[in-house]
Amino acid sequence: MASTHAIQLGDTRAVVSEYAAALRSLTVAGTELIEPHTAFGPPPLAAGAVLVPWPNRVDGGRWTYGGVEQQLNITEAAGHAVHGLLQTTRYAHAGGGSASVTLAAPVSPQAGYPFALDTSVEYELTPDGVTVRHRVRNAGTGPAPVALGVHPYLRIGDVPARDLTLTVPAGRAFHLDERNIPTGTFDVTGTGHDLRGGVRAGEGTAHACFTDLAVSGGVVTTSLRAPDGRTVELWQEPAFGYVQLWVTDYFPGADGPADAVAVEPMTAPPNALRTGEALRWLLPDETWTLTWGLRLLTGSPASP
Repeated sequence: MASTHAIQLGDTRAVVSEYAAALRSLTVAGTELIEPHTAFGPPPLAAGAVLVPWPNRVDGGRWTYGGVEQQLNITEAAGHAVHGLLQTTRYAHAGGGSASVTLAAPVSPQAGYPFALDTSVEYELTPDGVTVRHRVRNAGTGPAPVALGVHPYLRIGDVPARDLTLTVPAGRAFHLDERNIPTGTFDVTGTGHDLRGGVRAGEGTAHACFTDLAVSGGVVTTSLRAPDGRTVELWQEPAFGYVQLWVTDYFPGADGPADAVAVEPMTAPPNALRTGEALRWLLPDETWTLTWGLRLLTGSPASP
């Protein structure tokens, strides 16, 4: 049985994996906008995965609910519970057409997360990219804590990742300790974390979580720009109040480990289950809908 769904709208094409509901390829007029992968099963390095009911890490997998310590399964070598509960789940096909697909999966009560959720994600192609809609419904009988993120690695065709100019419209970033757990925030002005004016990918910070995001036209927009002027924009509704950035040199490319830039919209920062920051507590039968997307812009080459 096929584990992927191919959709197309004119010159825009995408492939979506049922595993983690991950976007695994997106091209506009022949230009690839994300790092593609062909793995059968969970996506490598969480590429394109939906991260629910929390993104990033929970320190030691431990948090407290109703005065009782909860212990999540440890899923990262550093000793954390990482990227939620559906990263290895195969979602079910729940609708769509030639240019869209909807996938759905439940979160069942389990060790460390005694809540029931119904989740779905819809990928709808546009002439210049894709619009992604997430829906999370509390299927339980009491309030449930939820946060959500996604993990795409962006690219522009065959332009080397470190030749791209990265812009993140964020005024604050988190201090991360040696285990990548936040210990507070700081104003990015005058630091290597200030990416508001655009820097070559990796020449500023290579790993950070940002907040205090500037909203323009009703959305927050992070971008990567190629020297020829082509730009991929990741836009997110303000409910995604955080952007996680990771520039890596070991993404599993077709020719071996390669540079890649992960730009991750998140509704809460790392360790949110423990700290409570920006958690959404859904009431029974309440549904939370969130939207983000990718688009390709063409433009003039950068000035020398």
